[in-house]
Amino acid sequence: MRNRLTVVGIVIIYSAAALASSGKSSSQQPSANHDYPPAGRLADIGGYKLHISCAGAGSPAVIFISGAGDFSFDWSLVQPAASRFSEVCSYDRAGLAWSDLGPVPRTMRQDAYELHLLLKKAGVRPPFILVGHSIGGLISRVYAARYPGEVAGMLLVDPTHEDTTLMYQGKIVRVRDGAKGRKIPSPQTMKSSSPRPPTEDDIKQQELNRRVFGPPKIEPPFDKLPAEIQRIRLWALSNPKLFAATDDYWAEELQQMHMQSSAKKFPLGNRPLIVLIPAVKEGEAPPQGVSAEEWSRINEEKRKQKLGLARLSRNSKVIIAKESGHHIQLDAPALVINAIREVVDAARKGKRLSP
Repeated sequence: MRNRLTVVGIVIIYSAAALASSGKSSSQQPSANHDYPPAGRLADIGGYKLHISCAGAGSPAVIFISGAGDFSFDWSLVQPAASRFSEVCSYDRAGLAWSDLGPVPRTMRQDAYELHLLLKKAGVRPPFILVGHSIGGLISRVYAARYPGEVAGMLLVDPTHEDTTLMYQGKIVRVRDGAKGRKIPSPQTMKSSSPRPPTEDDIKQQELNRRVFGPPKIEPPFDKLPAEIQRIRLWALSNPKLFAATDDYWAEELQQMHMQSSAKKFPLGNRPLIVLIPAVKEGEAPPQGVSAEEWSRINEEKRKQKLGLARLSRNSKVIIAKESGHHIQLDAPALVINAIREVVDAARKGKRLSP
């Protein structure tokens, strides 16, 4: 089964293409017909290299962890401003943009382990403020659980919840219910479990998708990115590495997180935590095959789940982004920048967040 993040990323790509065919696409699409040099540096973490881009100075360092289908440069409306008051770093997980394919399977434990190695190799010293968007919010929490002494605070940007319900293979499913009781593998190395590059069949499937849906396109909110970043994004979305295969343990990981979160209160202690979520949009059309009533129920459940994430810390608060969609860092970058500053200040001074 394909990497869980790759699958979601592909869905994003071809959903965008479907919108394009309906006339909702931008009339002017940037071109990505050549490679681009890394925005930051490539650091070897054990026989493979990951891309990391850092700027600014000061502690605690702010680490951006992207969601599925997203890249380091998708923080470009936030990172420059945040670098004025602390060191900030964005990076690409294994197989994304400039980063090499890494060991398999691609679990959240693996992602957290590799980020730990990457920061150490890049000379970025703890403690860190982890800024996780969507699935990146889950990875942030896994990192904090495995390396608690390295985390000074956290900002969760419309995070995925461990009890989430998603559209999968045409059906609405609670992801953790798909757990098969398998043991979640420990983090792997290139010696213990090397990556499996895209096969010839994978490449053929990619080409078939292109013929059916067309090439990747820039759709809102990514049209808010600078033109050059849009071109780099198209290049990254076209990379065959996205089709690399691996086993999928996401259901088991979410099931384990659900059990642990039920058993342990305030896992972040008093470390500052802000949960930033968009307002629920009334009248949003449900996916095909889902009734309006069911879609409304699911959205309300998601809203309550995300509000409940404030219970991860005794020193937390929720901010509602009223004029934003899922990518708050693109729709309302100033709100994200201010939230980062607030968490950084609270961590530096050992104080409570303002109400």
